[in-house]
Amino acid sequence: MAVSLYQIAIDCHDAKTLARFWVQVLDWQVLHEDPEETVIGADASALPGIVFLTVPEHKTVKNRLHLDLTPDDQDVEVKRIIGLGARRVDVGQGEDATWVTLADPEGNEFCVLRPKKTLLD
Repeated sequence: MAVSLYQIAIDCHDAKTLARFWVQVLDWQVLHEDPEETVIGADASALPGIVFLTVPEHKTVKNRLHLDLTPDDQDVEVKRIIGLGARRVDVGQGEDATWVTLADPEGNEFCVLRPKKTLLD
């Protein structure tokens, strides 16, 4: 293949702080950091990574793109991630949704899906 996904870019107000939140959520590591951006990944050779880019404005509307996380135990992971600084949000998912929608400390929505084994059922 001539192209592959290298990293996902996320604009944010505080790249260093938001990257550290996601390092804890994903159990990844900081791969690069300077005043304008912080790059995280599973390790230096694993793709894709996530780059957090410092921008002056704050998030104002629902994300057009979001991350879906697949846990071994949805309830345990939702509680853990909320403990790291996330919060539950309602983006119109409805009460019968099988996923939990959360927002990171800067308000970027993401979903915690059902456990991987039940996704195949």
